[in-house]
Amino acid sequence: MVTSQLTVEFTAKCWLYSGKGTWHFVTLPTDCAAQISYFSKALNGGKRTGWGSVKVTAQIGNTVWQTSLFPDSKSKSYVLPIKAAVRSAESIASGKPVKVRVSIPMP
Repeated sequence: MVTSQLTVEFTAKCWLYSGKGTWHFVTLPTDCAAQISYFSKALNGGKRTGWGSVKVTAQIGNTVWQTSLFPDSKSKSYVLPIKAAVRSAESIASGKPVKVRVSIPMP
């Protein structure tokens, strides 16, 4: 049973990955990333999960979805992938600011 959750809210620019595909992301501010890193380690008994990912519930506008954050060594933060259905539903384009809410359930 989930008794509480860690929730962070921020605004960041959507960006397009320069490699293959059309992956779009937002990079979390480092203060939000520090909170998430601390609590995700506590939840996992100090163990790192696959690729250091953190399972979250994300919300942009009225769209809520389950996804994972992934560590980004370049920014020393996490990146949140924004799938096409979310970008379409919320009219998100690369280079535009996006208001995001990310929650991690806490036991």
